[in-house]
Amino acid sequence: MKEKLCILIVDDDQRMAKTLTDIFKVKGYKADIAHSAEEALERLSETHYDCIISDIKMPEVNGVELYRAVKKNHPDMPVVLMTAYSHDILVKDGLEEGAVAVLTKPLNINALLGYFYALRKEQSIVIVDDDPEFCKTLGDILSLRGFIVNQIVHLSDIVDEIKSDINVVLLDMKLNGINSLDVLREIREKYPHLPVILVTGYRKEMTQAIENALKSGAFTCLYKPLEIERLFQVLNEVRKLELSSVLR
Repeated sequence: MKEKLCILIVDDDQRMAKTLTDIFKVKGYKADIAHSAEEALERLSETHYDCIISDIKMPEVNGVELYRAVKKNHPDMPVVLMTAYSHDILVKDGLEEGAVAVLTKPLNINALLGYFYALRKEQSIVIVDDDPEFCKTLGDILSLRGFIVNQIVHLSDIVDEIKSDINVVLLDMKLNGINSLDVLREIREKYPHLPVILVTGYRKEMTQAIENALKSGAFTCLYKPLEIERLFQVLNEVRKLELSSVLR
């Protein structure tokens, strides 16, 4: 597990903000309060936070506008919005802008605590590729970014080596003597919601296979040589979907 999460609660309702802060601290998290968007941005410039929980309806600058401002300098910052007005147009705007979720007051505290647990948990990734050098190089890069990395280069019983606590699989599309599409289907059967990112160096040759794999539920396909920042962008998308699902 990572260190204690540090959460910023943004709400002009002082009682609500204090209540949430007390609950989160009792549960072992660090929590600060900002009573306006302006104060929140000031705190963000001074302190590292792992997550922001912000009310939508606030005077002067609302929660969606705050989220837009946060995204400019902290594009990967998870932001959960909360509101007492579930049909407000701002709810739709917040979700379309990319907020993790919009929660309706009174809040489901257990769902929020489950979200914090998922956010705190280190991400596990499996690389399935019969090229040991590629696995090692990519594994080292991912490890430096905080991932727990498992590598499968011996291709017997691939699916059996993928455990239930894995968050994402990187699957090469051209494995020696093994049909990767069959592997994908086996993963899908055992773990229906486990994200699988395809990787291949054979864009033209594998066009039909990639199309079939995407139809079978693969998340996306990346091409070798990998653009590392694109890989992390996709991993961030996977992470955001995973966290959003906890709050549904």
